[in-house]
Amino acid sequence: MTAGDQRRDVIARLRTAGCVFAEDEADLLLAAADSDESLWSLVERRTAGLPLEYLLGWAEFCGFRVSVIPPVFVPRKRTEFLARQAVAAIRPGATVLELCCGTGAISLVLARSVAPLELHASDIDPSAVRCARRNLELTGATVYEGDLYDPLPETLRARVDLLVVNAPYVPSAAIAYMPPEAREHEALIALDGGEDGLVLHRRIAAEATTWLRPGGRLMIETSQEQAATAVQIFATAGLIPRVERDDELEATAVSGYFDAGAPPTPSV
Repeated sequence: MTAGDQRRDVIARLRTAGCVFAEDEADLLLAAADSDESLWSLVERRTAGLPLEYLLGWAEFCGFRVSVIPPVFVPRKRTEFLARQAVAAIRPGATVLELCCGTGAISLVLARSVAPLELHASDIDPSAVRCARRNLELTGATVYEGDLYDPLPETLRARVDLLVVNAPYVPSAAIAYMPPEAREHEALIALDGGEDGLVLHRRIAAEATTWLRPGGRLMIETSQEQAATAVQIFATAGLIPRVERDDELEATAVSGYFDAGAPPTPSV
């Protein structure tokens, strides 16, 4: 079989399995395989529904390759909007905290885009922490394992310039309707946002002003439908909220500015 025939065969199998970007995926799998045997093993696992990123061992995010291991949440294209907003919000020398960091993709983009930074990240999932530490080992970041703020050092209180978060926000009842790649392979703790999808958003916002310095900012991804509720959550927590939207990526982010001397004024 020629290389061209092999590629056409891989594309055909991927397309039959329902892979929308069969040509692109075929090229990536062909590049990742070191033998015919490994290629067809990759194709078989992909057509069985395993996320492409797990097979490759990486995901592309804002132009960077981010290491991904099962069952860690795979960085989504829409979250690049949050990462870009975060980059625009800080200056060199800032102290940044990423909660629910997963692979650490956002922190990696920040470290590569704005330097120097004092960078901290945390996640409750041990697999995610291992993955984030691998991705961030050359950035000087410290990655903690634990529930939200629990593992953070007391010395970080009231010093954070930017708190950036991509917490799970899918309502529990909607998990069953997610694509099989996500619901069957990614950790449930990285997907399930509770009854209305905003359980963690409330917990994060409630303590944010304890960790932010005056003038600091909380930025968090959500859905367009949940944005109005998130705005009220931020305002109740003492933050001045604002909604940002990228229609091309179908991405929504809510930011909250901490002005210790000003009442919160929602802006949607």
